[in-house]
Amino acid sequence: MKLHWSPRSPYVRKVMVAAHELGLADRITCVRSVAALPTPNPVIMADNPLSKIPTLVLDNGDVLQDSRTIVEYLDSLAGPGVLLPLEGPGRWRALSRQALADGLLDLLILWRNELAKPEERQTEAWIKAFTTKVNATFDSFEQQTAHTPTPSFGIGEIALGCALSYADFRFAELNWRTGRPHLAKWHESFAARPSAEATEAFDG
Repeated sequence: MKLHWSPRSPYVRKVMVAAHELGLADRITCVRSVAALPTPNPVIMADNPLSKIPTLVLDNGDVLQDSRTIVEYLDSLAGPGVLLPLEGPGRWRALSRQALADGLLDLLILWRNELAKPEERQTEAWIKAFTTKVNATFDSFEQQTAHTPTPSFGIGEIALGCALSYADFRFAELNWRTGRPHLAKWHESFAARPSAEATEAFDG
């Protein structure tokens, strides 16, 4: 399998953390791919016309787009049901947790793109909205972590760990741990997992 990959993408990291957790990382060939919003990449577009990563090309030539689709496919190879319950309330909790964590990532990426503009072109209302929504989402995860028994490690936890790590990587000034001790402690346990250590983001 070939994965369009970048060491900076938190969505690619989701896929690779999952692959390590499932024992499938050695079956994936990572191809360094640059996916920049204003510059479509023809190499990626040969497999994904959206020019987005992660994109996974299977051995039979089929192409899977989006981290959620790819992780569910990898889970089907290893289980299924290892990282994502097949049915029942646990499945919906896992999918909801993943959706909230992915939404947090979407906000952070949009926020970063806005801040990359010249100051005179930035939209103040958007920046305020990003700030409010991001902090509210951190608070929501803090409450979940404080009041909910620790779930087994699955796709929801992978998505959350990657989102919090991306906040550290690109928004260290947010100091998201302040006032959120349960979430901070949980993230320590995520970061210590071999799958997280093997996929830590870096600029390159």
